[in-house]
Amino acid sequence: MKAEHSKIDRHRMIRDALKDRPFATVKDILDLIDVSPATIRRDIAKLHEAGVIRKVFGGIALPAGSSSERVHARPFEENRVLNVEAKKAIAKEAEKLCRDGDSLIVYGGTTCFIFAQLLARRSLKIYTNSMPVAATLWESGCCHVVLGGGELHREPGVLFSPDAAQPEFYASKFFLGTQGVGPEGLMESHPLMLKLVETLVRRADEIVVLTDSTKFGVRARHAVLPLARIGTLITDDRLSEADSDMLESEGINVIIAKTSD
Repeated sequence: MKAEHSKIDRHRMIRDALKDRPFATVKDILDLIDVSPATIRRDIAKLHEAGVIRKVFGGIALPAGSSSERVHARPFEENRVLNVEAKKAIAKEAEKLCRDGDSLIVYGGTTCFIFAQLLARRSLKIYTNSMPVAATLWESGCCHVVLGGGELHREPGVLFSPDAAQPEFYASKFFLGTQGVGPEGLMESHPLMLKLVETLVRRADEIVVLTDSTKFGVRARHAVLPLARIGTLITDDRLSEADSDMLESEGINVIIAKTSD
């Protein structure tokens, strides 16, 4: 049976809910602390204001740039509820780069998933290894979809086979997200992402990165693509001046998606 806890105890337990994971739902916290949902939401709001945690849709997440965020890649289902407004704004800017009749590669990730929802009814040919992207294009779209084959890797939600032949698909643009961005380039924790990107970059004329500003400064294990290979990067208007200068010094076309008035 769960015991009653003081406010100090509750705040400590809420922080501890993120000790071994980067995201926790309100239900996860209620399973630990025997108080009302309203009390938990007030506690979350106070901790968010103090910068101890980050309040996100459906729960809480680690503050941007925290040490755990640098080590672990979030599963797709957890990541899709973070920074949703920024991702929607980035996806809208990305759609403006697409013309009817284009052949595109759309990689996995939650920003690309939102982007794919906007493309679903367009007259486009889209290649993807992402099961979530393929599912949304199939369920609500009419565009031509080419799905990469191989084994399903459930956490990132992608299909991949190391023995598969190179895809017979050529695109005007390759849209992809990333776990982290820094001077080393795009970074990922999962080695599978490195292999997939290496395969697909050779199949497109231009690389377009879709990433919200919280990904800058996140350091993952594998550098998958140097900044010099990126043609365009779309991010939100919370991008720091230092990160903007870093991108521009590499000759990257930076598009800022407006998320605030």
